[in-house]
Amino acid sequence: MELRHVRYFVAVAEERNFTNAAARLNVAQSPLSQQIRKLEREIGVRLFDRTTRSVALTYAGEVFYDRVATLLALSDEAVEAARKASEGELGTLAVGFTGSATYELLPSLVQTYHDRHPDVTLDIHTDMVTPQQVRALLEGALDVGVLRPPVRAEELVVETLRTEPLVVLLASRNPIAGERELDLADLRGEWFVSYPSNPPSTMYSTMREACERAGFVPRIRHVAPDSAALVSLVAANTGIALVPASLRHLGIKGATFRRLRTPPMAVSLALAYREDRVDPLVRRFLEAARTVVRSRSSVEEPKPAQAEDSDVYFTLTI
Repeated sequence: MELRHVRYFVAVAEERNFTNAAARLNVAQSPLSQQIRKLEREIGVRLFDRTTRSVALTYAGEVFYDRVATLLALSDEAVEAARKASEGELGTLAVGFTGSATYELLPSLVQTYHDRHPDVTLDIHTDMVTPQQVRALLEGALDVGVLRPPVRAEELVVETLRTEPLVVLLASRNPIAGERELDLADLRGEWFVSYPSNPPSTMYSTMREACERAGFVPRIRHVAPDSAALVSLVAANTGIALVPASLRHLGIKGATFRRLRTPPMAVSLALAYREDRVDPLVRRFLEAARTVVRSRSSVEEPKPAQAEDSDVYFTLTI
């Protein structure tokens, strides 16, 4: 039984007239009648009672119509779903976000993507450090990662979205919070709250190398599994931290941020994805991410101190 024969049958059943059904289908009436008879022979039952004046469904025809009308609707849905899938408009996309991007970039990016592609389900994984995202991307558990470079995996494409200053996160009641700007070298006596070091997150490696360049090894009192925990520990005055300026969007009471006067540092935020798995779903998400970041001329973080002409920001790559 061919699907077109089913469509012919449904048209006649709904129109109750071969002439009208033929016009609806844009076919000649005689071939339509022949195809209906062929269908009846194939399934072995009479579907219509025909007279010179009318066409009516038999009881078997009514039962058949109830089933095949649903079949046609499902087939139309299947065609539409296939079309949407081929254009990246339908499916499930797994996306990982690093900590600070979870609280600052994720809301606007997810809203923009959902507005454009409402039939795609986003499987969001938040507060994932770079090593976790890299492993998940390579294993196929993530389709796209929003992470902090560097990434050392030849199978992955890493596309930088932006860079942002590194700032000092500290408790509002910490005595040094009275300073507008801080020098990293002056923080040698402070306890630090750190991101995970095993495996080393990008922010842990950045903090460690920056402190060593400033002439000291940071004293780590607590290790936080995610950004919310890190800011909470700092707000409790258990230590300070070096973080991307965009983390201020988390907004936990008792924590504040200060510009880092020297050395001026910046960290990158990037998209990462498998070069061999850029399907339409991934491509649409990448387009949305680029649009959102371009539309935000800045992440509205506190501006770093003005440097002399000879000074530049440097991005630590560990």
